[in-house]
Amino acid sequence: MSFFDVMQAYFRGEKLEALCFILPIGLLLLAFGAVALKAERGGYAWGIAIPCFLFGLVLVGTGIGVGGRTSGQVAELERGFAKAPAAMVAKELPRMEKVNSNFRTTFIAFGVLAVLGLALHYLVAGWGRGLGAVLLLVGAIGLLIDGFAERRALPYTAALQKLAAQHTGANAASHQPPPQVD
Repeated sequence: MSFFDVMQAYFRGEKLEALCFILPIGLLLLAFGAVALKAERGGYAWGIAIPCFLFGLVLVGTGIGVGGRTSGQVAELERGFAKAPAAMVAKELPRMEKVNSNFRTTFIAFGVLAVLGLALHYLVAGWGRGLGAVLLLVGAIGLLIDGFAERRALPYTAALQKLAAQHTGANAASHQPPPQVD
């Protein structure tokens, strides 16, 4: 696969996940929070509604933000590559390496959220059961989102690393003194 094919696959996946999974799940969480308050009164309903509203807003914002900026981001990267491939790679590779290093942290955070959800659900009655169930759900959703994202990011990062190595080798070769003639 060419670099552009790998890059297009990465960003196409980002946009699809944002608009077809993250955004709809956020909207469903908002709706579910509202339904919980309509269907029931008391701590259990509030234990469901509040985290549904909070996480729903975060997911809606993330879905709209990532989905809306991706096409412009790809166009900018393509322009940068056409003008100065080494400069584009020098800027994009550290960004992607940071994205990849953040996955470990987010996987742990979502796992902790899920475990906390289980603990609350089984150890705290009323609002704790509602909150716990939503935290478990949000933890699982986060693990799914980042699981897909990591699988897209790794090949894209590898393609950037390959380009960086090619440009570093080309630059090193162009800066060597000319061979001496005896």
